[in-house]
Amino acid sequence: MADVGFVGLGVMGGGVAKRLLDAGHTLTVWNRTREKADWLLDAGARWADSPREVAEASEFVFTMVTNAAAVKAVCDGPDGILAGLAPGKLYIDMSTASPANTRALAERVAELDAQMLDAPVSGSVITLERGKLSVLVGGEADAFERAKPILEAIGPKVFHLGPNGAAVTMKIATNLSLAVQMLAFSEGVLLAEKSGIPRETAVEVMLASVIASPMVVYRGPFVLEQPDEAWFDVNMMQKDMNLALELGRELDVPLPTTAATNEFLTAARGMGLEDQDFAVLFEVLARMSGVATEVGS
Repeated sequence: MADVGFVGLGVMGGGVAKRLLDAGHTLTVWNRTREKADWLLDAGARWADSPREVAEASEFVFTMVTNAAAVKAVCDGPDGILAGLAPGKLYIDMSTASPANTRALAERVAELDAQMLDAPVSGSVITLERGKLSVLVGGEADAFERAKPILEAIGPKVFHLGPNGAAVTMKIATNLSLAVQMLAFSEGVLLAEKSGIPRETAVEVMLASVIASPMVVYRGPFVLEQPDEAWFDVNMMQKDMNLALELGRELDVPLPTTAATNEFLTAARGMGLEDQDFAVLFEVLARMSGVATEVGS
C-alpha cells in the first residue's frame, strides 16, 4: 500500500480516486471545490489545503483536470504540485492535454529529480464503475513499472505506449472516434424516426446491431434522455477534437470526419448546449432535421 495523492475530483477523477482508496492506499485529496471531496473524506480520504500539500504528503501524486490550463494552475506557483514534489516522487497526470505540453511538464519534473507519467484513461463513468477502464501510460519504463501495481487498481488493462506524450497522443487518437460515432448514430436514429419508426424502437434495434460498439451501447440511450450530470460535456469533447485536428496538421494526417463532427460541437455551443454531455449532438442534428426533442430544453 502506498501514500497516494489526487488533485481534481470531477466525475471521473472522483471515481478514480475512490478506486485507489478502496484498494487500500492512503489517499490525500484536493479539489478547487471542496464539496466534491466530501464523499471521499467520509470514506477515509484526507483533505489537503493545496496541491502542494497533496504532493508533500504523497509518494504518488495524481492529477485529473480538464485541460492544459488547469494542469498548469494546479502545478505552478508556491502552492502548486511542483513546489511540493521532492526527489524520488512520481507525478502521474491523467488529464488529456497536448503531447507537447505533457513533454515540457515532464522535463520540469525531471529537473526536480522526480519522475512523471502521462496516464489518461480510456472509458466512461460506466466503464469506471464496472472496473473496466484501460489506462494508457507514457514515460520512462522504470517509472511505469513502479506505478503499474497502483494503476491496476484503476483499471485491469494498463498499456505502456512509450515516452512522455505517447499516452495522451493515443488518448486523443481514441477520443476523436467517440464524437464521430455519436454523430453517425444520431444520423441513423433520425433517419429511422422521420420515416415513421419510433425513436425508442430505432435505438433498441441499433443497440442490438453490429454497429453497437461499447460507446454506442452506453451513450446511445442518451438520445432518449440526457444524464442528470454530463459524463463528458461538449466543451471537453471539443477540446479533444481540437487537439486531434492540431496533431493531424502537424503529422499530415487528414481527419475529415473529425473536422466535420467538430463543427457540430461548435453548433451545440452556439445553441447553448455546451454543459450537456456530448451525446447532445443528437439534439443539434434533430433541430436541423425539424424533429422535436426535449433534450437541452
